[in-house]
Amino acid sequence: MSTLKEICGGLPLYPLPENRGRKDGIPHAPVRTPNLTMQEEKLALKNALRYFPSDLHEVLASEFAKELRLYGHIYMYRFCPQILMRAYPIQEYPCKTIQAAAIMHMIMNNLDPAVAQFPQELVTYGGNGQVFSNWAQFWLVMHYLSEMTEDQTLVMCSGHPLGLFPSHRNAPRLVITNGMVIPNYSSRDEYEKMFAMGVTMYGQMTAGSYCYIGPQGIVHGTVLTVLNAGRRYLGMENLAGKVFVTSGLGGMSGAQAKAAVIAGCVGIIAEVDEAALLKRHQQGERLLVEFEKTGDLLADLGSDQTSCHNPFNGGYYPVQLTFKEANQLMSSNPVKFRALVQESLRRQVAAINKLSDQGMFFWDYGNAFLLEAQRAGADVENRGASKGTFRYPSYVQHIMGDIFSLGFGPFRWVCTSGNPEDLASTDCIASSVLEEAVLEEVNASVKQQYCDNIRWIQEAKKHNLVVGSQARILYSDQKGRVAIAVAINQGIAEGRIKAPVVLSRDHHDVSGTDSPYRETSNIYDGSAFCADMAVQNFVGDSFRGATWVALHNGGGVGWGEVINGGFGLVLDGSADAEERAKMMLSWDVSNGVARRCWSGNNNAYETICQAMEKEKKLKVTLPHVVADVNILEQAFRC
Repeated sequence: MSTLKEICGGLPLYPLPENRGRKDGIPHAPVRTPNLTMQEEKLALKNALRYFPSDLHEVLASEFAKELRLYGHIYMYRFCPQILMRAYPIQEYPCKTIQAAAIMHMIMNNLDPAVAQFPQELVTYGGNGQVFSNWAQFWLVMHYLSEMTEDQTLVMCSGHPLGLFPSHRNAPRLVITNGMVIPNYSSRDEYEKMFAMGVTMYGQMTAGSYCYIGPQGIVHGTVLTVLNAGRRYLGMENLAGKVFVTSGLGGMSGAQAKAAVIAGCVGIIAEVDEAALLKRHQQGERLLVEFEKTGDLLADLGSDQTSCHNPFNGGYYPVQLTFKEANQLMSSNPVKFRALVQESLRRQVAAINKLSDQGMFFWDYGNAFLLEAQRAGADVENRGASKGTFRYPSYVQHIMGDIFSLGFGPFRWVCTSGNPEDLASTDCIASSVLEEAVLEEVNASVKQQYCDNIRWIQEAKKHNLVVGSQARILYSDQKGRVAIAVAINQGIAEGRIKAPVVLSRDHHDVSGTDSPYRETSNIYDGSAFCADMAVQNFVGDSFRGATWVALHNGGGVGWGEVINGGFGLVLDGSADAEERAKMMLSWDVSNGVARRCWSGNNNAYETICQAMEKEKKLKVTLPHVVADVNILEQAFRC
């Protein structure tokens, strides 16, 4: 087994490590079908070989070519490191800066087999959410991080480490971009070719920004979604006895069963992959048949959390085939497989429509399910509505959007000591901050969110949701995030927390993502398809103190459908860290609240006005409301 010191030593070349190929007994990514021409295959091989000295090309060329032909991508399995991949305590990483060690901790957590969906293909979640494009990149990044000083920044371009560049101590130590393809070429077919050639990469959201914390993040988001769905659709706080039916138990969707238990309802989840099913046990359309036979509507709430952003390469499996048959057809006849997926989507939507007509409340989970169903010709159109809306609302439009507009979103932190006692200390700190906030003068909606998240912290501890790094997530607004960060930083300074803590968030947040079919689906001024917010968020975080920043094309709803940004911020107990947290976290939230205010959201208007009252240097352009909408029509009659 390799050591961390060896992992940081650069690519192992002389001698080359043994080529063990794909490991048996672990899940592997579906075979990709990039349909490269011979010239493109040669270019893909040439691009892969440039990581290695020319005297090794003859040995490596044939095996890389074989990988490309067999799997549709060159993963460089020979260089998959022989180390127990996990988030080691931060002090064990041989680095010159604590920030670099924290980044290593996060990268190795993303690739931990207990966390990653397809660890040998460097996929963390979502079927194709890559940490890196190949294993050579992993070795180079770890080496660069071990050498990095506080006056250097590592630049990452779609998985490729461009190198260390001179900067200064207040600059980000790491800047990541993934999939920044010119818009006219940002199609799925083009992506498959470019990924196969090793020139771009789909980083999902937190996979390619090294901030994934295992299933806990999506468990929490799903708990809040189900709780608020019960309030909106059923008028209930207590969901005992109510049935939530959905599908998917894979990388992200595997959270749904646990979320249903915590929310207090009955969860029924369809899953085609036995491995995923058993994994979730250890840690569909039958409902329509029953209704037609007996007249009993067995489901109260319905959704779908399959990886429909990636429907033709393992994200959605057609009902007409077994799991094994589907995986074979996916690569042998992708055109026929696509047709079967679309036929299956039409069938699923027909069942949903019939059940919904009888009283089941269905929502889109922002996974591109309704978008792909529409493209397949299913009956999901909301006739007469604006672009981007369907017969059923997305969960952002009806459930989570107004919560985002209050400034609440998935704030999270990782205790880099790896010590559960540190996580327990941070849980106590966060609970205390939220409990104090509940006692202050806040409106009912804000208080509800604070109370839900106090409950969440208690339930998260009870249900042992930590997988991989010692991490926690909760939804909080700007005030709560800053207060929790300052209190944790103070705990580190006083020695109550034994090692630095990394702050982060899901990109799926108030400011981080422009996505017309999910995060910005409740923005109705026509700007839901504009990506200024995510880009501004990424840039603004970088010069307000973030340790690293990331900007991605794709994530959640698929390639070409979204731009999203994320960050990591290391708290080390210093006054400097506290100042960075205050400055950066305030911007990270208020940027999105201001944009949502300008689009006409009342929650965001009230929230940003309150923020301006507390911070006199904050001055946001406020919209004037058209009080009489009749004048709009009258104006065009002149």
